[in-house]
Amino acid sequence: MNSREQILDKLRNRIGAGLPFPTVSPLITYRPMVPRNEATPAALLAQFVAEAQKAACVVHQVETAAAAIAVVLQIVGEDTAVSSWDLAHIPIPGLAEALHNAGIARVGQDASVRVGLTGIDAALAATGSIVVMSGNGRFRAASLLPPVHIAVVTTSQIMPDLESWWAAQKAAGLQRTRQHSNIVVITGPSRTADIAMQLVMGMHGPRELHLVLLQE
Repeated sequence: MNSREQILDKLRNRIGAGLPFPTVSPLITYRPMVPRNEATPAALLAQFVAEAQKAACVVHQVETAAAAIAVVLQIVGEDTAVSSWDLAHIPIPGLAEALHNAGIARVGQDASVRVGLTGIDAALAATGSIVVMSGNGRFRAASLLPPVHIAVVTTSQIMPDLESWWAAQKAAGLQRTRQHSNIVVITGPSRTADIAMQLVMGMHGPRELHLVLLQE
């Protein structure tokens, strides 16, 4: 007898055996929050890009590390510093040298810096969202504080939806999630609306979200 049955049995005994309790069948069919489409890598990539763009993300699809670096430098522009994760967590080979040669310093958390630069932990095709886990060398402020957020995504990180990502974490024993101090699911730039439905971008976080999508 499981705990649910024990509780129901106690209730029956308290109010009398003459009152029948209906038999309740547990839900056996799970429905994902967003209906799942074809799960081939190409289909997931196309869905992720489309949904991210609907959420007002700027998606930069690139095929090489050099092209990814060029996009990052273009967005940073004439700034001399970025709020950045440790580059070991950002999958662009040669990025450290490129930032150094361009005279761009990497800082952890600085409210005066315009651009934040991070990697991600997963990209969710169903909603165009990214999962970002903070921790050692993965500064939380880099994705939340600067007005512009650059997130580097690889095609191998794209998953069907949030449920798929969480199932993968559970299957791995939740070790990675326990090692991080914060988990954020980001869908587009920060936005808020008042009772008159006046939408304001960037009120509580970045007003621009650039996804540098690197083909693997």
